[in-house]
Amino acid sequence: MEVQDRGTMKWVSLMLPEHVEMSKGVFVERKNRPILDEQKMVEIDRNLKYALKHQVHVEITYYEDGDYLTIHGRLIKIEQLRGYIVLWNESGSKVALRKMIDVKII
Repeated sequence: MEVQDRGTMKWVSLMLPEHVEMSKGVFVERKNRPILDEQKMVEIDRNLKYALKHQVHVEITYYEDGDYLTIHGRLIKIEQLRGYIVLWNESGSKVALRKMIDVKII
C-alpha cells in the first residue's frame, strides 16, 4: 500500500494567509537561457548593424540572472572585441552580446 503525500498542502493549512502571500514572493521561478539558432543570430546582427547605421531606436531583450530583461535606446557603438554594445538612453547602458536574445527596430 502506497502512502500519498499531500506535499506542501499539509503545511499551508498551518500558515496564516499573510504568510502564504509573503512566501509566494520567495520562490521565484528562474527561466533558462534560450539557445539561439544561426538564423536568429543573423537577424540580431542585421538589426544591430541597421540600427547603428541609421541611428534608430531599438528594443533589446537579454538574459540576466534567470530572467529576461528589456531595454530601449539608440545604439551608439558595437564593441565586438570586448563583446558588448553601448546604448544611448537615460542610463547609458552596456549590454553583453552573448546575453542578447532579441533585437527589434522601433
